[in-house]
Amino acid sequence: MSQQDLHDLGVAQLAAKLAAGEVSSVEVTQHFLKRVQGEALGAFLATDADVSLAQAKAADARLAAGERSPLLGVPLAHKDVFVTRDFPTTAGSKMLENYRSPFDATVVSQLGGAGMVTLGKLNCDEFAMGSGNDNSAYKPVQNPWDLSRVPGGSSGGSAAAVAARLVPAATGTDTGGSIRQPASLTGITGIKPTYGRCSRYGMVAFASSLDQAGPMARSALDCALLLSAMAGPDPDRDSTSLDLPAVDYAADLIAASASGTGATPLKGLRIGLPTQFFGAGCSPDVLAAVRGALGEFEKLGATLVDVSLPLTELSIPVYYVIAPAEASSNLSRFDGVRYGHRAANYGDLTDMYKKSRSEGFGDEATRRIMIGTYVLSHGYYDAYYLKAQKIRRLIAQDFQKAFTQCDIIAGPVSPTVAWKIGEKSDDPVANYLADIYTLSSSLAGLPGMSVPAGFGAGGLPVGLQLIGNYFKEGQLLGAAHQFQLATDWHQKAPGTLA
Repeated sequence: MSQQDLHDLGVAQLAAKLAAGEVSSVEVTQHFLKRVQGEALGAFLATDADVSLAQAKAADARLAAGERSPLLGVPLAHKDVFVTRDFPTTAGSKMLENYRSPFDATVVSQLGGAGMVTLGKLNCDEFAMGSGNDNSAYKPVQNPWDLSRVPGGSSGGSAAAVAARLVPAATGTDTGGSIRQPASLTGITGIKPTYGRCSRYGMVAFASSLDQAGPMARSALDCALLLSAMAGPDPDRDSTSLDLPAVDYAADLIAASASGTGATPLKGLRIGLPTQFFGAGCSPDVLAAVRGALGEFEKLGATLVDVSLPLTELSIPVYYVIAPAEASSNLSRFDGVRYGHRAANYGDLTDMYKKSRSEGFGDEATRRIMIGTYVLSHGYYDAYYLKAQKIRRLIAQDFQKAFTQCDIIAGPVSPTVAWKIGEKSDDPVANYLADIYTLSSSLAGLPGMSVPAGFGAGGLPVGLQLIGNYFKEGQLLGAAHQFQLATDWHQKAPGTLA
């Protein structure tokens, strides 16, 4: 394979070539940097070739010394909500324009320690607030399958970069579906682990009880390789990180690929189909692709069973009370005093607060801060926030009831394929409704992933959502891997970028 084709390789394939000495990390990094420099999708917000090549040289030195690890020398890029010492971190907001962190986020340092090379920082909705990646303060991101459409959000830059072969993998964050939904709309694979599996230290906070880091790549195997390095306890720096040892999620997947597991490798797996996920609210083209994918799971030996998640419709109002409330608290730190944007002209301290925040925050961030402040205010806390937390617990209980009947829950990720850029900008509620199938599992803290499952209207990608019980990331990745061994949806590349 020539260097011209390196971008067609996934993480595992690149790692194998690097380990075999067929190509160097510097050569791979230079190849991807060249592609990134010419990208017109709006996916990247910052690059630094000197930093990336220095990391690649260090990886090559480790390889030359005989070190072998599954990610050593492979490039990736980080969603711009993970703070980084060597690149600016903006969280897609003017509030943090040109901000440089004195430290790396835990996820960044863990992947760097595994030998991955950072190509740069990826565009996102401001403070991870959005479903289309058109809330970025800098530029909207275009979907490489159709440049007039959104890639999904808030990790749209990550999704578009992976789908367009600008980078083999990327980090994302998922608060209410922000890994799964853009993965679905761009035809890649992404997984949100159980809440607490990955440290939130160094992740610019949106909603602290919901935010979770996860990998985005072409395949379940590639995601498993990244998640193995990303996950693990961080008790000294993140009190919400789970005290569970790191897991090699890729080992079983690699073994299954090498040995084969027979004609029905998923025999005995029960896949639950919530009736609420397959109703009139989902577009027929999306349902057709999802049903087709589920048929493949049946061929692999899985059994489909009907289950119910009766409080699904309430997940939207519950989420949009809890998440803005936590955002109101988290974003209060951006006041023009310590770091971040400060207004150039102001009268007194109060005037500085007002002008700095008005100038620094965009419309969606402002909207959510105002909603969150309202629901936390005296007289409304019990009526809205406390009630939402009670329903959140009931939503989690619904999932536990469903898991007595099945092992994995499946359904669509998004009710439609990608929509036009700006189509929902004037209707925030329409944007919120795009997350109807992902919010409930986020509220419950469950792991979930999106797997390419075919195409819908206009030849645009459709993702199949798989939701597991707590700590069952390995089961999700294993099922997705078997599906991808039997299908090639995850190997399809956008025709708009040859």
